[in-house]
Amino acid sequence: MTDLVVRRLLIDLKTPFPARWNGGDAFRSAFFNALSMSFPAGEQFFIDSVRDGLKALSSDRQQMMAREVQGFIGQEATHRRIHALFNEHLEKQGCDNWIERNAARRRAAHAGDDLRNQVAATAATEHFTAIFADWILRHPEALEGAEPRLRTLWQWHSAEESEHRNTAFDMYQALGGNHYWRIRVFKYITVTFLGDVARQTVRNLWHDGSLFKWSTWRSCGKLLFARDGMIRGNTGLWRDYMATDFHPSQHPAALSQQWLRDNTSQFAVVGHPA
Repeated sequence: MTDLVVRRLLIDLKTPFPARWNGGDAFRSAFFNALSMSFPAGEQFFIDSVRDGLKALSSDRQQMMAREVQGFIGQEATHRRIHALFNEHLEKQGCDNWIERNAARRRAAHAGDDLRNQVAATAATEHFTAIFADWILRHPEALEGAEPRLRTLWQWHSAEESEHRNTAFDMYQALGGNHYWRIRVFKYITVTFLGDVARQTVRNLWHDGSLFKWSTWRSCGKLLFARDGMIRGNTGLWRDYMATDFHPSQHPAALSQQWLRDNTSQFAVVGHPA
């Protein structure tokens, strides 16, 4: 089990920030904004599915996983709150959070699904966020020129995503989830997660007035589809999830651990699981 620490990020999110806060780059700002707009609803779903999963375990299993689940919930609740504050500024800038409404509709449509499939959806999404998070920590140029407080926000979030990448996967295994449904749900999440983020990014770019500019799509290609871009450079890690013997701990977490060691002044520890 992983000992997950709950941290409070020590940055000011009351002061407004520019629409193109990420180095003045329209695409990078719109894309990261789309990710942030998806997080509060997504993280609430993760919290609920893992919490419900814990309740469904035997008492012995509950004792084994309770400490890690408590830390997972604490971290995700903190991410939800921080990104809600971030998203409030986007709303004031006139951005329409379509992805949040769509997530609510999809969650209602799947409310009666088997709990294991809900945990599988959490594990699948956590796989995406973990590999993207590690990529962000490996590629500081993705946040080059960003507002310092917002760069810190994304790097902190990335470090914690990598830190708790095992929890939902282990919960799925503990609930008796099988490989077939894990992969089936993963493929579904691949389509819906990437599709929703892409659509919200396009909506953000339309609002920004930069949707049809060549510079926008040049930046898109560099960020996502360069040889080591966020999408193209992670296809191998994405495929790893398909293996019958896969476990998230097989992927490295050294950059996450290093960032958390090197940036203790950026956060305060507010809780250790009891």
